[in-house]
Amino acid sequence: MKSFVKPQHRQAWKALQALSQSEQPHLRELLKNPKRIEQWQASGAGISIDYSRQRVTDDVLQQLLALADESQVMEQAQAMFRGDVINTTEQRAVLHVALRGSHVPNPPWGASISKQVGHELLRVCMFAEKVREGQLKGHANESITDVVNLGIGGSDLGPRMTTEALGHLTRESFKNKVRVHYVSNVDAWSLYTTLATLNPARTAFVVQSKTFTTQETVTLATSAKRWLLDAGCPEGQLHQHLIAVTANPEISQAQGFTPEHTFGFWDWVGGRYSVWSAIGLPLAIAIGAFAFQDMLLGARAMDEHFMSAPKDQNLPLLMALLGVWNRNFLGATTHNIAPYASPLGKFASFLQQMDMESNGKRTHIDGSQVEVATAPVLWGGLGIDGQHAYFQLIHQGQHLVPMDFIGLRTERSPLPFAAEHHRVVLLNMQAQAQALAIGRSPEETVQALRDSGMDEAEVQRLAPHRNYPGNVPSTTIWVDALTPRSMGGLMALYEHKVFCQAAIWGIHAFDQWGVELGKKMAKDMEVAEAARLKV
Repeated sequence: MKSFVKPQHRQAWKALQALSQSEQPHLRELLKNPKRIEQWQASGAGISIDYSRQRVTDDVLQQLLALADESQVMEQAQAMFRGDVINTTEQRAVLHVALRGSHVPNPPWGASISKQVGHELLRVCMFAEKVREGQLKGHANESITDVVNLGIGGSDLGPRMTTEALGHLTRESFKNKVRVHYVSNVDAWSLYTTLATLNPARTAFVVQSKTFTTQETVTLATSAKRWLLDAGCPEGQLHQHLIAVTANPEISQAQGFTPEHTFGFWDWVGGRYSVWSAIGLPLAIAIGAFAFQDMLLGARAMDEHFMSAPKDQNLPLLMALLGVWNRNFLGATTHNIAPYASPLGKFASFLQQMDMESNGKRTHIDGSQVEVATAPVLWGGLGIDGQHAYFQLIHQGQHLVPMDFIGLRTERSPLPFAAEHHRVVLLNMQAQAQALAIGRSPEETVQALRDSGMDEAEVQRLAPHRNYPGNVPSTTIWVDALTPRSMGGLMALYEHKVFCQAAIWGIHAFDQWGVELGKKMAKDMEVAEAARLKV
């Protein structure tokens, strides 16, 4: 690869800067072209995007694609897939793609890694089915009916979000009588409210920690053990209720977790990219091993699309480039995620860690200071809820907030009249995207108020309050139906988008030293407090 060049020194970046400073057409004008919606689409791995409402012209798009070439985005992606040490601050490879590709012949990351991944995936799936079938017994020889996941960050957000998103599979499975719960907050009420209705003799805990030294998780696990002991579980049989997922099995086994109940992953698995590994065990218990593997296949399909699709049809690359245009050239400091499907209620929270922990950086890969904007503040939630909360700010406030609308083409709710509900949901989503794009001009506002029968004085008084500037860029992401496979593809789409943006900005996406500093300070304060109490 060529030597590193700062993004603002690349020719395409300079061309984009010039375009952004010239007068660009309003989306109201761009969308008058009847062919725009048809032409500004791309599809892959069962997912489609409509980016016709992004504030880009043909010239802008061509320069964005040129920027991807100059930034060597796909060359960097190939290095990741090969298992090169691209996380150089921690001297690690980054191979979450291998976690969903153990079946791939002649993988670029090598047969040895595939063999390890395949072996652990089989163990996870077999154990998940054992739990689902009631074969995992507690100390009283009763089947485990409740599994509580204890973990924080990537050990919680990914499995929790997907368990909720694919929860309909749990409800539809008569075989599975096991409920999965998640506790990530070390606040005592969080653990208490989860355990209050559970039977200790029929409860197991999955303790998730890469190092098995994370303070919050260790605290939760210690309390879980105490809860079991206080309920009559003999100390020598605690292990029947304890399951570990870690990259540090020596420490977990020293804490009483048996090898049979310990599942591993590797240092090249980042926490926010770990749901595809043994970290996904509670998810596999919730939805079943087959559905879990199908989710991995969906992610793998997106991996293949990312690595093979032409750049002007490449979903992750296009989304990344549009985000760079909005962030660096239109000056948008935030980005909103608006799913119009209630099972995706935690999707924005999941993406917050993936995006902001990855690309919230101010140092280039060569150690020099970043002089351009990097990750925007990512936020959002269910679109229908947002319409009656913060969409007002997006419509008429002083912030430019680009948006991702996420819609399902097909709703599979068992509600007999679900089709009508789905029609209203999609009507709202499409109307919001269009309203944000075209807005309403002052002239149109005045005419609309006159047409309503309002007298002229009132028209003139209210017209300034009823104008909508529009020109808010958005992409609509269409998923055929919410299934394990489409869920995997959707998650991988955003993973690769984040990767592409990091490649363009020239930053490390796979470390998180800011998070580590907070952890160290908490530990130092704990040590200092212990020393003070001894005096």
